[in-house]
Parts: sequence; structure tokens; C-alpha cells
Amino acid sequence: MASNLNPKYAYTVVYVSDVAKSVAFYAKAFGYHVRRLDDSRRWGELESGQTTIAFTPAKQHETEDLTGKVQIPHSDRHRNSVEVCFDYSDVDAAYKRAVENGAVGVSEPEDKEWGQKVGYVRDIDGIVVRMGSHVRQQ
Repeated sequence: MASNLNPKYAYTVVYVSDVAKSVAFYAKAFGYHVRRLDDSRRWGELESGQTTIAFTPAKQHETEDLTGKVQIPHSDRHRNSVEVCFDYSDVDAAYKRAVENGAVGVSEPEDKEWGQKVGYVRDIDGIVVRMGSHVRQQ
């Protein structure tokens, strides 16, 4: 019996304090279109290509008993175990837009030795967002 062991990566779920605020923030700061925000305000999605960026509350009873409590960093000296990365053709303009719309600047875009321009911000929940260009092939 053959099985399909070639899955398609579907979602990245980001745990946040307020789903509606985070969906609006990501749309405005990073340029995404909102695909869906459910009536309960406990699930939101952004149009982001083949993989969906989804948001759900950090504090929820549905999965906490099954998979454990979401750990939230307590300061800027700590960070989540996941980094959200976006690819832009104009990283400088994208970084400026993000900061002007509420993201906290961490590191302005700079050229890296591996052929990519990269800048970092934190979102409204303190999650690190990497903003980079396509990696140039050598």
C-alpha cells in the first residue's frame, strides 16, 4: 500500500497575545494581505505565497493540555525559539516601512558575507523578524 510521504509545507503558526492586532500589524508593517480573521478572533491568516502565516493566541485551552504552555520571553535578552523571515527585493524600504508601522528596530539592513542584505526587527509581541534579500549566487 503506497502512502503519500511527500507533504507540502502548509502553515507556520505564530502564537501572539492578540490575534486581531497581530494580523493588522503584519499586514501594515510587512505588506501582507489578510486572508482570514475568524469571528472568534482566535485565528488569523495572511496571504503569503505557498505557506500560510497563521496567528493564534499564546494562551489557549484547546492545545495547552495536549502540547504544553507557550513560553513567552520575559525581556529583550530572551527570544522565541522561532524567527520569522521575509524576503524582499528592497530590504531598506521594507525595514523602514516596518519600523514606521510599529516594529522595533533591532539591526538595520546590512550586506552579509554570504551575499544577502539582512535587517532585524521585533514585532509587537517581541518576536524577531528577519528581513532579507534573495541570496545572490556566487
